Amino acid sequence: MEVRMDGRVAVITGASTGLGLAMAKEFAASGASVALLARKADVLAAAKKEVTAAAGKTNAKIEVYSCDVSQAKPIADTWSKIANDFGKVDIVVNNAGISHAKPFDTVTDEDWQGDLDLKLFAAIRLLRLALPGMRERKWGRVVNVLNIGAKAPNADSTPTSVSRAAGLALTKALSKENAQHNVLVNAMLVGLIESDQWQRRHKAAGGGKSYQEFLDGMAKGRIPIGRMGKAEEFARMACFLCSDAGSFITGVAINVDGGASPVV
Repeated sequence: MEVRMDGRVAVITGASTGLGLAMAKEFAASGASVALLARKADVLAAAKKEVTAAAGKTNAKIEVYSCDVSQAKPIADTWSKIANDFGKVDIVVNNAGISHAKPFDTVTDEDWQGDLDLKLFAAIRLLRLALPGMRERKWGRVVNVLNIGAKAPNADSTPTSVSRAAGLALTKALSKENAQHNVLVNAMLVGLIESDQWQRRHKAAGGGKSYQEFLDGMAKGRIPIGRMGKAEEFARMACFLCSDAGSFITGVAINVDGGASPVV
């Protein structure tokens, strides 16, 4: 089955590297126009070249926007630019976020607020702008990218596990409110998937292991499939959910983790 997204416009946050970039490339290759949001303009410029190349001969329009989505004003200002450049938004993928996990007693008020601003309020503020137009046009897709800790948090996982669990509740609530308008809201929960952060961790670890040996060691005993996932595998699921192929799926939180999570 070929999944097509021709004529659709997608906004993806945290889109300059890793999973966000992989999703942007997959969407563009499927015909969707894509607005990539991230903080660093230089990294976005490089990402735009990759996504444009992935779009190939489709009619996809690719634009990038330097935006700190943890703050309300940059979101509002960037949304105005996107609306002017594209005219509409059909799809929002809330992907911005970093892993920020440590023992509860060491988490400060500033840590909590920063994590919630980036991983929860960014999605709230963006969807507050996007959902009215989706409802009016009777078509919309939202994917909130969380992690498997949203369902099954480990020790020493705050504040990330808490903000991600809140994102899961937001997904469920919005799916109920918007289903009657053909606006479908789902979550994708990340397990161990290859990305830039693992390259940085490999470099920091040292020890003489190759990158592949490092990845294999991370997966051993933790992932039933026996390997870490690839960003492209995650992106294909996002593309499916955001296309007409996923037209009867809403309110779900799909683990993309190779079977690692104890909670389905």
